Amino acid sequence: MPHILVLEDDPRVRAALLRALAERGYGASSASSGMVGLDTALRDRPDLVVLDLGLPDVDGHQVLRMIRAVSRVPVIVATARDDEAEIVRALDNGADDYLVKPFGAAQLNAHIRAVLRRSGDGDRPEPLTVGDLVLDAGARTAELDGVPLELTPREFDLLWYLAERAGQVVAKRELLAEVWHQPYGGGDKTVDVHLSWLRRKLGETAQAPRYLHTVRSVGVRLEAPRS
Repeated sequence: MPHILVLEDDPRVRAALLRALAERGYGASSASSGMVGLDTALRDRPDLVVLDLGLPDVDGHQVLRMIRAVSRVPVIVATARDDEAEIVRALDNGADDYLVKPFGAAQLNAHIRAVLRRSGDGDRPEPLTVGDLVLDAGARTAELDGVPLELTPREFDLLWYLAERAGQVVAKRELLAEVWHQPYGGGDKTVDVHLSWLRRKLGETAQAPRYLHTVRSVGVRLEAPRS
């Protein structure tokens, strides 16, 4: 089932939303502030975000703009602000839908289903195949030789980005910018660590690569093993 991220500072409202989502079979997580929520959205790549505008650290409109700058994840604004100007502003900032509190669990569920239907129409990329490696972005699954791979969300995003560019050398600074949404830092070993984890799951090593090939001082290339 889809994973929903709830950005809500009121602990009672947050708990009620998480309970309602869980009862309807959704995976759900939450954050009580804007910046933590933004970090969580970038790290966990949820299928949809429910965003309250009245967050304690950053106004929800600003959080919405920051999410839109780096992600196409659907966002439902759920807030007590009910004047027309606020609704128009949220939609102009990139919200996919707007719910005015208080609302019932059934109403929220209906809006989530509608937004997910709209966001999925014609927008789901086709699975990618590189040798015996098959990646499905819609289901967020990976298989090697027909066996499912247990990948973290970040490992999947990294592998998918490389698979989209199979045969090309991709610089580490590009991976940091596009997969981690971070500026490049010369001493940052984040990419190396995740590549090491991926190699282990792909049954290879840096010294004996099959799919992931390091090009010294340039970057990394994903390609099918040569027979």
